[in-house]
Amino acid sequence: MIVLDANILFYSYSAGSPEHEKARACVEDLFSGTESVGLPWQTITAFLRISTNTRLPGARPATEAAREVQGWLEQPNVRILSPGDDHWRTLRQTMFEGQAYGPLVSDAQIAALTIENGAVLYSSDRDFARFPGLRWANPLT
Repeated sequence: MIVLDANILFYSYSAGSPEHEKARACVEDLFSGTESVGLPWQTITAFLRISTNTRLPGARPATEAAREVQGWLEQPNVRILSPGDDHWRTLRQTMFEGQAYGPLVSDAQIAALTIENGAVLYSSDRDFARFPGLRWANPLT
């Protein structure tokens, strides 16, 4: 399973981004493929928060951003990742081992969900390198 971070999704829909073409190709390949794709709620809400922020160039209406999310969730290989019964233990361990505090706690939670599901996280955020046991890759390099 591949877990997507919000930055990959945001770049794939942000035509003004230098990462746009690579991210768009990556997302299209994943969503049209057969490999399972996991979307944490944190990824979905971060995409919605960033893509509808009127202070940022290229902001889109909430209805359009929601339609994009709906399209992802309608793909047969896409599923929403939710914490399992052992999530707290995994999150706590990920936070402490990765020295994650403040804004990095959100990254630790995505890392913990990825670890719980035996998946690989796709992100261009190098902060994820801090989490031992997390398999991650930057598909834009």
